[in-house]
Amino acid sequence: MTRAGAPTAAEVRALARRDPALGAALRRLPRFPGFPQGAERPADSHFHALARAVVYQMLSGRAAATIHARVHALTPGSRFATPKQMLAIEQDQLRAAGLSRAKAAALHDLAERSLDGRLPLRSIARRPDDDVVAAIAEVRGIGPWTAQMFLIFRLGRLDVMPSTDLGVQEGLRRLDGLAERPTPRELAARAEIWAPLRSVASWVLWRLADEAPAEV
Repeated sequence: MTRAGAPTAAEVRALARRDPALGAALRRLPRFPGFPQGAERPADSHFHALARAVVYQMLSGRAAATIHARVHALTPGSRFATPKQMLAIEQDQLRAAGLSRAKAAALHDLAERSLDGRLPLRSIARRPDDDVVAAIAEVRGIGPWTAQMFLIFRLGRLDVMPSTDLGVQEGLRRLDGLAERPTPRELAARAEIWAPLRSVASWVLWRLADEAPAEV
């Protein structure tokens, strides 16, 4: 299991020394905020964090937030549905809230696995990264990328490299001045020098990808 939380200042300096290009970006960007980072509306639980990821897949932020709010309102109280409550919601109700048939089925599968122990959310923070990814990726409609985002932003793991993420690929293209985005394999190989802080490097690459391209 990789460490979670915030790296020490000495660790970040060592990362910058190992990769001068990344180090220059670290010095120019805002200070690394540490992991995990809360969303605009922090998830109530690990289950909620994964359910929210399902709702938000392939939707604009505004549309996803509207549907998420409708799903949230299907159960009483201020907190998002528990796995047991989610299973009590009919799929037709989830569809009426705006979810696709596949996403409604995914939320029920997530809830079932959370309840029967196939997805051990109560102990998942103590499990190695590979075990977490394997367990989450078994859920219908959830793949390795979502599991990696859960590792970074929910569990605060410091050494995760989401090499299939287009934003991370674009960030490396800009960092290294490449003509094309690297492939996932090329990105993973390039990222070896960033261990054991590959999540921190990913954060830098996301920030670089978000920057507007320079005018010519």
